[in-house]
Amino acid sequence: MKYGNLAGLSRPIARLVMGTMVCTTENMELTRALLDAYLEAGGNILDSARVYGKSEDAIGQWMQERGNRDKVIILTKGAHHDASGPRVNPTAIDADITESLRRLQTDHIDLYLLHRDDPNVPVGPIVECLNEQKARGRIHLFGGSNWTTGRIEAANAYAEAHGLQGFAASSPFFSLAQANEPMWAGCVTLDRAGWEWHRAHQFPLFPWSSQASGFFTGRYSPEDRSNSDIVRVYYNEGNWERLRRARELAAKKGCTANNIALAYVLHQPFPVFPLFGPRTLEELHSSLPALEVALTEAEMRWLNLEDNAAEGDRPA
Repeated sequence: MKYGNLAGLSRPIARLVMGTMVCTTENMELTRALLDAYLEAGGNILDSARVYGKSEDAIGQWMQERGNRDKVIILTKGAHHDASGPRVNPTAIDADITESLRRLQTDHIDLYLLHRDDPNVPVGPIVECLNEQKARGRIHLFGGSNWTTGRIEAANAYAEAHGLQGFAASSPFFSLAQANEPMWAGCVTLDRAGWEWHRAHQFPLFPWSSQASGFFTGRYSPEDRSNSDIVRVYYNEGNWERLRRARELAAKKGCTANNIALAYVLHQPFPVFPLFGPRTLEELHSSLPALEVALTEAEMRWLNLEDNAAEGDRPA
């Protein structure tokens, strides 16, 4: 495992953050196997959310069984919209943190992300609320999942002006594959302007679907349209060419196209901690080699179709 740092946390965090949507108290055998294997590989940060079924419950039960809360960094999310609409307000944030703490069987959350944003709500009350939660010791750091960089910048400007803690991280969609549209309504994709903002500010990114829902594993092809969501989000000519190039480069480097795609995310010019969500032990172990894949700037540009060099000039 490789590690990075997040200002405000007392210890380094794993560069690959394990998503736990598949974890549930109804299948603790799989949950234990995945979480144990991730920690054995050197991983130490788990991603969950209030809306991920019984994921938080499963993590809480596992940590109690293993007695390892001090070895695990918890990233969880709340204030997701419901059938009534947006819930990005102090009352909902407080209720969701209370429920997450109960389910996780812990007294604090290391990194708390607001799962959605509501641009109609001023950033001031949100920042005030999150600082109050921090002062109570219930959360340590906080940030936004599916927040635009403009809203994060506004939140941090408010925090600085009022002597408060600002957002510590952002978690939008980002991958080598370019999305035609969000997988889920209301989700935010890191666009070029957002990418430039992260680079300029060196602001930590925790991108979800960093492996593009398995697009680079080889399980999909232009002729196979059986998965309507994958077709809707990822099927386009540019992504098929990215997949072809990832396969070509993987053959030269002795790894998989999926490793190349994940390495692309890891090699961004600002702090990046990709979220990956293995559903099996095989998927977990097959993702870890991406940490050892080195990519040059030329290879990065070529993979993302920014450089269409002739055959003889392609990256070695």
